Amino acid sequence: MSERYDCTECKESLFGKKYILREENPHCIKCYEALFSNTCEVCQLLISCTSKDLSYKERHWHSECFLCTKCSRSLVDRPFATKDETLMCVDCYSNEYSAKCHACLKTIMPGSKKMEHKGNSWHENCFTCNRCQQPIGTRSFVQRDNNNYCMPCYEKQFAQQCNHCKMPITTGGVNYRDQPWHKECFVCIGCKEQLANQRFTSRDDFAYCLNCFCNLFAKKCAYCTNPISGLGGSKYISFEQRQWHNDCFNCKKCCASLVGRGFLTCKEDILCPDCGKDF
Repeated sequence: MSERYDCTECKESLFGKKYILREENPHCIKCYEALFSNTCEVCQLLISCTSKDLSYKERHWHSECFLCTKCSRSLVDRPFATKDETLMCVDCYSNEYSAKCHACLKTIMPGSKKMEHKGNSWHENCFTCNRCQQPIGTRSFVQRDNNNYCMPCYEKQFAQQCNHCKMPITTGGVNYRDQPWHKECFVCIGCKEQLANQRFTSRDDFAYCLNCFCNLFAKKCAYCTNPISGLGGSKYISFEQRQWHNDCFNCKKCCASLVGRGFLTCKEDILCPDCGKDF
């Protein structure tokens, strides 16, 4: 008598029946499907061992259920894309979600290279210089009046030349006396510090920061010997070739302010009328 050959799970005889081996253990079709078959994502039915099981990211479909959710075309042997775990053919995904080229207005297909700038997108071959019509790629460019220009074309067509170095100004220029300057070229003639975004003055057509101008040209206070700039509306007192800061114009003896008051002089000192009585 021959040896029995039974299903590993239900123990029913497999003689004369179809069965499946799994790890060398025989299973009848019913037990195998109950134990190991996957459930279809769409119809929620088991995918039988006689059906094709299509899987993607640990999810499974019958081949007849593997369809684009927008147009219902079969995705078997076709490229597809997903959005929030929803399957779509490439055409539907592109129409629904892909960016449109700012130049040709056509869809930029998934997987193709695109260029982006300030919220707009282009096909790589559509992202071109408005002047020479050559693709810009990853090179530096300037946008002007909604048109893109490669740097050589922008400099030829639009850029002003710096009054100091004579090179084109593409960004961060300064205008002084109707002449353009690079920020880094517009400096104090004395200390060479950049003057953009700070107060400055000029003398004999040269620009100076306030510190250099005061140190070089401003009169000195007779009391503290620091420069009196007189710039920006600051007030000072002048008397017989001497000058004082307002805060320094005080009685030598009692230190009372003499601004707007009568005063007396005693050699190099100034005195209020009361203190001057003692001299």
